[in-house]
Amino acid sequence: MKLTQDLLIRLQAGERPTAPELATLLNAQGKACDLIYQAANTLYQRVMGYVVHLRGIIEFSNVCKNNCWYCGIRCENKQIERYRMSQDQILDIARHAKRWGCGTVVLQSGVDSFYTAELLSDIVRQIKNETGLAVTLGVGVRTRDELALIKSAGCDRYLLRFETTSNALFSALHPDESFLQRIRCLNDLRELGYQVGSGFMIGLPGSTAEMIANDILFATELKLDMIGCGPFLAHPDTPLAGKPLLEDRSMYYKTIALLRLLNPYAHIPATTAFDALEQDGRNLVLTRGANVFMPNLTPGKYRTQYALYPNKPDVDEEGEECVLRVRQRLLALGREIGTGPGHARRVSVES
Repeated sequence: MKLTQDLLIRLQAGERPTAPELATLLNAQGKACDLIYQAANTLYQRVMGYVVHLRGIIEFSNVCKNNCWYCGIRCENKQIERYRMSQDQILDIARHAKRWGCGTVVLQSGVDSFYTAELLSDIVRQIKNETGLAVTLGVGVRTRDELALIKSAGCDRYLLRFETTSNALFSALHPDESFLQRIRCLNDLRELGYQVGSGFMIGLPGSTAEMIANDILFATELKLDMIGCGPFLAHPDTPLAGKPLLEDRSMYYKTIALLRLLNPYAHIPATTAFDALEQDGRNLVLTRGANVFMPNLTPGKYRTQYALYPNKPDVDEEGEECVLRVRQRLLALGREIGTGPGHARRVSVES
């Protein structure tokens, strides 16, 4: 208990911990664990107020050329029906997102070459011109030239997880890419002026508390505008189906809390996978440092086919119903719903 208190005092003073020290906090139990949550929630409230930003996700394609060993939309999974949404469909949902009170739309897909940089640029440009919403893109690794073209169309942010800092583990799980490719792309995004989001999967097979600590430290080194992390949940139609969860479930939440303590001004979403981990898991994350919620705006006929992991929540809802329920959920937690785009806080604080 005293060791946890001492480490938290050092973190709150701005000291950079070592991986073994972070691992000690990740392994904390009982009252020591509660101290970590309280410290993260207090810091969140001090720097962010009680505000939570709504960022509506549009899962516009589940076609993917990659074959990641845990993902339900991997190219070798023949059990799902593939779909692509048209430019008009995406734009129509973005218009609705504006009316429903989202400040951002997050355009997310598999690694699908059908959506060229030119097409993505047109989609971004139309959304910006017609709605004024912030636009976040999450479409996997792209070349610097492609990213530059999309940025020139007005794209605000880009999400690309580095997944794990273990090269060996990354290579084993992602046969089509390399860790260095991901990092190169993240560096390109920063240099091109994007607000950059990244993160990792918590509890990958074979991971330890110290490995997770290294992931936390690496995410902090990247000085990210948004840090998105969620529990590792392998889809049942993948090679890693049935891999067990972490024995200590609290480690998922302590990871988020420690990310907040080390990154006071980063946006940290309560990712959807926490509700797949346990009922109302996202509520818990919102009391442990998270400040962003992403209601799903994908049309109902596509939701079950964008199955990255098992037990995905909200698959039986349409966009408006999902946003309404999220707003009720946040208000019940005593949170305020943010207005405007909710741009990066880190940049404004450091500049």
